[in-house]
Amino acid sequence: MRYPFFASGLFLLIFATLARSQSSGTQPQNPAPFVPPGDLMYGQYCAACHGRDAKGNGPVASMLKTMPPDLTTLAKRHGGKFPYDYVSSVLRFGPGPSAHGSSDMPTWGPLFKYVDKNDERTIQQRIKNMSDYLASLQQK
Repeated sequence: MRYPFFASGLFLLIFATLARSQSSGTQPQNPAPFVPPGDLMYGQYCAACHGRDAKGNGPVASMLKTMPPDLTTLAKRHGGKFPYDYVSSVLRFGPGPSAHGSSDMPTWGPLFKYVDKNDERTIQQRIKNMSDYLASLQQK
């Protein structure tokens, strides 16, 4: 007979503790979403076409209408400076028919938008991580 009383007392204690934490504003908050590092995302999204070494020789490159570009020469092809704005635009909106040679490259922006539940800050962080990784691969 002591157990029902004990269980109801325990329930009241837990309820009171939860109520107190909610009223004091110490509710648990959603943690910041995990944004993978650029090298991990590159492996997931880019390496199949551009290759693990980013030189445009991935395992599916030969099946494309236009060979993927060598991403290690982006800075060289843009006056010696890594083109962050260009890379961000290609990742978010796609290459466009003339900017990339063809529209074979997927547009990752909509995928990031879906995965990140339209959280613009997280989408921008994904694109920044990827851009920073590509900048680190540039030929000297």
